[in-house]
This record gives sequence, C-alpha cells and structure tokens, in this order.
Amino acid sequence: ISGDTTRGMLIRLRDDVLVLNPTAVVLLMGTNDLEENAEPETIAGNVKLILAEIKNHNAKIPVIVCQVFPSSATKKRPADKIKQINKLFAEVVKGDAQVTLVETWPLFADEKGDAKEADFPDLLHPNQGGYAKWAKSLRPILATLDFLETADDDFQPEAGFVSLFNGKDFTGWGFRDQQTMESKGNFDGKPTTTDGRYIAKHGRVVVSTPPEGRRVQQLWTTREFSKNFVMKLEFRATPNADSGVFIRKPQLQCRDYPLAGPYKNLKLYKPQDWNELVVTVKDNVAHCTCNGEVLEAALAVPASGPIGLEGDSGQMEYRRIRLQEQP
Repeated sequence: ISGDTTRGMLIRLRDDVLVLNPTAVVLLMGTNDLEENAEPETIAGNVKLILAEIKNHNAKIPVIVCQVFPSSATKKRPADKIKQINKLFAEVVKGDAQVTLVETWPLFADEKGDAKEADFPDLLHPNQGGYAKWAKSLRPILATLDFLETADDDFQPEAGFVSLFNGKDFTGWGFRDQQTMESKGNFDGKPTTTDGRYIAKHGRVVVSTPPEGRRVQQLWTTREFSKNFVMKLEFRATPNADSGVFIRKPQLQCRDYPLAGPYKNLKLYKPQDWNELVVTVKDNVAHCTCNGEVLEAALAVPASGPIGLEGDSGQMEYRRIRLQEQP
C-alpha cells in the first residue's frame, strides 16, 4: 500500500495478512514513518508490536525483517535516522530465533549513507535493478526455509577429488576446541549440529544467521590433511555476511566481499549468488582464488590440520566441498 506506515501495517495486519495463515512473513517497513516525522523509537516500538501480533497468531511462523532501505534527507529520510531505525530493529529481534534480520541497507547505501541513484533514481523507490537485488538478498533465506531450491544437488566431483560433505548430514564433521583443536565430538549421521546453527540441506551446508546477530562458531572435518592438496567449494552469502574457511587452522576470510571485505575490489564476485573458492596447498603455502581472482597468493599454513567452516554474522552457505590430495 503506497505510503503505508508501521502504524498502518499494525492496524491492518490481522485482516490483511494473518487471516490468510501465511507460511512466512517478510517485512520491509519504516521509511514512510519518517516522512510523517515519527521518531526511530516510535517506529521500532510499532515493529515490536507487529512481531508480537504475528507470534500470537503463530509462534512458529518464520519472519524475515529487512533493514530500512537508504533514501535521502531531501525525501525527509536522512541517513542518520535510518541508521538509528536499523539499529533499533536489530535490538528488537536480537535473540529471537523466529526472526531473521537481513542487512538490506548496505546493499543500496552510498558512502554518505544515502540511496544510490543507480538503484533508486528518485532516492526513494527502487527501480527494476533495485528490486532484483532485494529479491536476491532474500533468496538464500527462503531456500533455507524450504520455499525455494528444494531439489537435492546432483553434483558429482571431478575424477580424483573426494567430497568432504555428503550433502545430507555431517558425517566426518564435528566441533573442536578452538585453542587446542582437540575433538569435542562429531555429528556423524546428523543433519544439524546440536545447536542447529549448521544445517545440511539439499547438498548445502547452511551456516544460519544467529539470533544474537553475531556468534563466532566453527565446524571442522574430523580428518586432518598433511599432503599437498587442491580444495574446491562454492559459497553463497547474504548481504554483509561474515564467515571463513579454515585451512589446517589458519583462516581464509569468506564473506560477502563487496560489503564485508576484505577483498572489496573483485570484478567477478557475484553478490548473493554462488561463487567458487579454489585453495591449492603446496609445501605448507596456500594459494587461494575466488572465481579465478587471487585472494591470497601465499597464505602460510601448518604441516597438517583439518578443514573448517566458520559462522559469524549473516547466513553463509557452502556446497560441493571436495579435495584432491597431491604428491
């Protein structure tokens, strides 16, 4: 509804949304409130009431909350107000496993925090390209919720490569003490880790968005690798997601690179799509590329160790994880 506010959404929530018994709810709200001179605290308060109403209707329905898009002070939507709203949104949903917060603001913000004209020609409404970016930001979350991409991945590794992940469960993977690297148990035959953070789904390792907003966690192969090897995998990140791939213990940052860095100038990276990492380890030095572009030319690694996948913030997915040992 054009010009609708969080107050209006709250009023019509039951009759326009909940009566339909939706299987999920995606919320993007708050920008129009600013034009009516509402304060960020009032907007966040309305969002809290909206979420409470949804929970009262169905305590298990997944809810996706999108950050308010950037705009412009010329539209009565200054960057500082929008940043404050998004900060308050994060506080409202923190610790709530029913709600996933998607960092849609940095997708469209320029260096001043205003909307990019390439995506928002009038600095308020996204154009076709802007809507396409928003849709791509939601796709990984919707796939994790089994609304999209529900077929199993039928990928088979190249000759000489061995899959480290069977696509169905975490056989061969487990937790380790982050200091000593001693095993803390494995997840053989289990489709999720004990806390539910890592999920095996249709050939993908889903490192889900933590309810806390950020939680550093690591999943490791139970096997260790001492020979030279080539490892290949694909990853897909939600906007600004932060993760990592551990190579015998040292970490290669694996993130939504254009937004989260550290490799912000990659020309071939595909935001919110699948990208290929290739790690070649020879004589305890790792050469790492993303879609053929060099990330690290000479990353020093120990003589032996496992492969690990980190969870930090946002959602990260990995698939087609395979390795070929070499002389």
